[in-house]
Amino acid sequence: MSNESQPQTWSQRFESVLHPAIARFNASIEFDIALIEYDITGSQAHATMLAQTGIISSEEGSQLVAGLEQIRQEYRQGFFHPGIDAEDIHFAVERRLTDILGEVGKKLHTGRSRNDQVGTDTRLYLRDQIHLICQRLRQFQGVLLNLAEQHIETLIPGYTHLQRAQPLSLAHHLLAYVEMAERDCERLGDVYKRTNISPLGSGALAGTTFPIDRHYTAELLGFERVYANSLDGVSDRDFAVEFLCATSLIMVHLSRLSEEVILWASEEFGFVTLKDSCSTGSSIMPQKKNPDVPELVRGKTGRVFGHLQAMLVLMKGLPLAYNKDLQEDKEALFDGVKTVQACLEAMTILFQEGLEFRVPRLAAAVAEDFSNATDVADYLATKGVPFRESYNLVGKVVKTSLAAGKLLKDLTIEEWQTLHPAFESDIYEAITPRQVVAARNSYGGTGFDQVRQAIAAARSRLSVE
Repeated sequence: MSNESQPQTWSQRFESVLHPAIARFNASIEFDIALIEYDITGSQAHATMLAQTGIISSEEGSQLVAGLEQIRQEYRQGFFHPGIDAEDIHFAVERRLTDILGEVGKKLHTGRSRNDQVGTDTRLYLRDQIHLICQRLRQFQGVLLNLAEQHIETLIPGYTHLQRAQPLSLAHHLLAYVEMAERDCERLGDVYKRTNISPLGSGALAGTTFPIDRHYTAELLGFERVYANSLDGVSDRDFAVEFLCATSLIMVHLSRLSEEVILWASEEFGFVTLKDSCSTGSSIMPQKKNPDVPELVRGKTGRVFGHLQAMLVLMKGLPLAYNKDLQEDKEALFDGVKTVQACLEAMTILFQEGLEFRVPRLAAAVAEDFSNATDVADYLATKGVPFRESYNLVGKVVKTSLAAGKLLKDLTIEEWQTLHPAFESDIYEAITPRQVVAARNSYGGTGFDQVRQAIAAARSRLSVE
């Protein structure tokens, strides 16, 4: 292997070239190639501004824009694929532009630095990814809403501490994740605002002596505003940290739902059947269907968390302004984007076509426990018995019933009235699972009327998008 490497733009300051191993270690082209079209778009805006302000001629500006567009098409057609010797995508594009235009190509970098250039490219990239992730969240919400509409009056046990608590409308349970996804979209919207700020024109750290127009390039690139401080402009990665925080919460929500699906699909619960399209089997146990999709989502959640932690650690000790450490933000960001998009797609498919709720099993589950005990206390309270007294009395009823091997529905009216004279025959209707759910009609509750209103409200939100 040769100890020679290609001279770099900055290499005239040095007496020898980089050692090949150090060149490979230093290079980011293998992953920042993902920014190529954003780099070209940002460079086209910069060239247009240079011509607009008279820093270069109009003809030179047009040549630069056209040359950059040629590189874009070469990349799309597979003819432009820079290697390690290019170091990064910015040098790669500039080198190719110089090959095409000669001396004019060397004028592109006037009035900017790689520091503000990479910050611009990353923000352009992340703006698009935020939009794509929000679209996937909306698709996920839509699938959950479709499923909820089918199961408004399907009952499912509700849990606290993973112990049977109170029965719920299955639709109400699914809608909880619709609400979580809504907050995820709102958070991404907030992140977008702080991503959509242009650092272009900040230079290496101190601005530039050229009479550039930063607001013009910001306008051309669709940025809402520009960084007011050049040091901050080139060194800020708050938006990337916030993005990974927002995507970590998306993964939290997907992972919680994944855990529920894994439990529901087990023989012990038996609430869902996994379809062949979204599950695999065992290499030695032919009876098994494995919940691979939710297990992988649950596992990949830690991966996104790791990227967030890495970004926080990366930033915590950096002095102003740019430091090479910031090259490490790309892989975390790119993989975080890729992972959350893939997980949203997989979970959307799973709930759209990969599982089926076992309604008879769910109906049996809500009828075989004491999750209607609170409703007995509520019943007595409506008869004028103070709730805390009712609560203590029902605790004794449950204890007695357990000892007798009975459920509350199995007690005779005589047994009820022995416990308290306020009990009448309507207690049986009051503690049926369906009535237990229907009665919880407070705003945001699991009552069927409330659930229908919640579905309509969620549909209305989605239709506005």
